[in-house]
Amino acid sequence: MKKRVVITGMGIVSPLGNEIDKFWNNLVAGTNGVTTQDWLVDEGYNATVAATAKDELHIDDVVDFKEARRMDPFTRYSVHSARAAIAQSGLDTANEDPTRMGVIIGSGVGGLYTFEEQHAMLIKRGHRRVSPFFIPMMIPDIAAGYVSIIWGLKGPNFSVNSACATAAHAVGLGMRAIRYGDADVMVCGGSDAALTHMGFAGFANMKALTFNPDPDSASRPFDKARDGFVMGEGAGVFVLESLEHAQARGANILAELSGFGMTADAYHITSPASGGEGANRAMKMALSDGDLNPTDIDYINAHGTSTPANDKNESIAIKNVFGDHAYKLSVSSTKSMTGHLLGASGGIELAALVQTVMTNTIAPTIHHENPCDECDLNYTPGVSVQREVRAGISNSFGFGGHNAVLAVKEYKA
Repeated sequence: MKKRVVITGMGIVSPLGNEIDKFWNNLVAGTNGVTTQDWLVDEGYNATVAATAKDELHIDDVVDFKEARRMDPFTRYSVHSARAAIAQSGLDTANEDPTRMGVIIGSGVGGLYTFEEQHAMLIKRGHRRVSPFFIPMMIPDIAAGYVSIIWGLKGPNFSVNSACATAAHAVGLGMRAIRYGDADVMVCGGSDAALTHMGFAGFANMKALTFNPDPDSASRPFDKARDGFVMGEGAGVFVLESLEHAQARGANILAELSGFGMTADAYHITSPASGGEGANRAMKMALSDGDLNPTDIDYINAHGTSTPANDKNESIAIKNVFGDHAYKLSVSSTKSMTGHLLGASGGIELAALVQTVMTNTIAPTIHHENPCDECDLNYTPGVSVQREVRAGISNSFGFGGHNAVLAVKEYKA
């Protein structure tokens, strides 16, 4: 019999706040986290809007100032989020068996800020001026390494990279590590900070980003006028535990992480498979893994990138998986407010799903004003709604054809 896995802590960095309550309240209120970036306008970029992480980070209680300066932003985001998740969970890591606690934190891009900074130093001042900390600051696995070191977590420890499916894969694999008996506790999620010259230029020149300069309509998932995604930055990290471990220590259980599905499109390096074939199979796998029927699902936090191809194919996949029930579901894309956080997107969207299950509140898809024939589901346009949410899924799909789906349900003892 599979071990039950529960979520006891969540921590985030996001364009809508770096605390779960602030983030959730802003989502429910339909707050837009997308803003015009003056430096992009001044330098003539075609894409000029983004969703930046704006609030203060809180990591000075776990690392000193000198150590923090040796972290790329994506690592600082990870440490902040892990600290918040562990604090919410009430887990006293000093009094637990360290070999039974692990970390899986991934990044879609890694230390891009550090790479650009050190490359400029190489060109301007020569190879001897490249920082000896360059490699450990840049590599994507360093976030998981730091979290492991800071809290003394000696169980499974590694990084995942599957582009925009990264955080979902990390959480799903963390769940499996607990089910297989490799750990009792896993700290899992994703982080990305790619709002740099190279990051913008790369995505803009491949025409993945919206060139709409109006932040109040730029990110419009499932809308007829959608034309590309808005880049965001942040992190989402979770404390997962076996139900037995959480109950034994009297933890406050937020929700049950019940299912995980992962597939590949094997189709194209950036475009999703026609009809969402890989997404279709990943959703079915998550339902089967979670012992859920399609009619058990009340809400889907969609990948919903605001690109023509994703939104169309994801909608087709949902209809193929859920049949007539697809039209009874509530669907929303919180990327309409946060932008697309790349490898971190599945993290903050899982946090939104957990909050949805806990509060029976569906966050909206803002800027959804022009329905189209190919996207004809209930995308919760404009404003949040109240409805019973017994269970839901969060979809995450990435360049390279990576698909990861997580299923969450209300915790019942």
